[in-house]
Amino acid sequence: MITVRHLAKEYINNGEPFRVLRDVNCQINKGEVISIIGPSGTGKSTFLRCLNHLEEATAGQIEIDGVDILDRNTDVSLLRRKMGMVFQNFNLFNHLSILENVSVGPVRLLGVPKAQAQEQAMELLRMVGLAEKANAMPAELSGGQKQRVAIARCLSMKPDIILFDEPTSALDPTMVSEVLAVIRQLAKQGMTMAIVTHEMNFARDVSTRIFFMYDGVIYEEGSPSQIFDHPAKPETKAFIQRIRSLDFNIRNRDFDLYGMNSSLENFCQKYALPQSCLNRAQLLVEEMLHGILPFTGPIHISVEYSELDYTLNMTIIQENCTASIFDGPDVDDISSTLVRGYCTEIKEEQNGDNREIILKIKK
Repeated sequence: MITVRHLAKEYINNGEPFRVLRDVNCQINKGEVISIIGPSGTGKSTFLRCLNHLEEATAGQIEIDGVDILDRNTDVSLLRRKMGMVFQNFNLFNHLSILENVSVGPVRLLGVPKAQAQEQAMELLRMVGLAEKANAMPAELSGGQKQRVAIARCLSMKPDIILFDEPTSALDPTMVSEVLAVIRQLAKQGMTMAIVTHEMNFARDVSTRIFFMYDGVIYEEGSPSQIFDHPAKPETKAFIQRIRSLDFNIRNRDFDLYGMNSSLENFCQKYALPQSCLNRAQLLVEEMLHGILPFTGPIHISVEYSELDYTLNMTIIQENCTASIFDGPDVDDISSTLVRGYCTEIKEEQNGDNREIILKIKK
């Protein structure tokens, strides 16, 4: 159904080329559900947007039912009708009712009579559990409800393929399951889908195949059991062990501790981590930054939660530092004692000119 050959996408950043996609090759067959996973910044969303021609590829081929959508003579608008897309942020028309949001596309683009389009829209709203909200406005709906309306609107155009770009990333954790339930229902009905997602349990359950993207390519692909239980490549293994992460880049001592604490709170709430984990993570950040790290250069902090063993770890990289962090002359003894008390294990490693500290946080 979709064949991609040597796909590349390049941007110009400060006058220099920056390649997001390097050499993407894949095939998606009718009825497959492909989950696309991988670290942030590896081109997952760009890949989807290139498939739908929302981004113009720099090189390569994308064939949909044998038609190359990158050919200048191809009517892209006709091909797009075969391929719907659901975005992170819903993109509903705020001035239209829910019923009008779902029916406007068929009326204006497909020439369907308004009464027929609204009847079909009601059927789709029933399917996603929102028929009672037909006359409501988008502002009256929760985030999960808006995303379900967005899925209904996409289905109203009768696509052969649906692309989902992190459909739950903008949702409150309590609303994620209602959206994933609708996508699961579409999978059972045989809809061909490609889904960029960070919901690993969902990807394992719903997918026929998994694409793991890394460094601008599909680095490894296979069945869910192969990717999650028996990954072949080291980068895939590392990602599976570090499925959930929150990153901070700190340039100087004037960092926003309140903003960091808020991000940590949202992160722990999203993955239903206990309050004790949140408290320790916040205190570790504060003690490390205020009492231990020497600020010899930028500091990178990554908080990582693994679903495989339900552990919360913190990796800190202090640039331009070649001495032990904890044995430094300016280390606050109280901070050092507190940090050791919050962790089950502390490792220090030297990587070139940078010092790396790995903290395993007590549950």
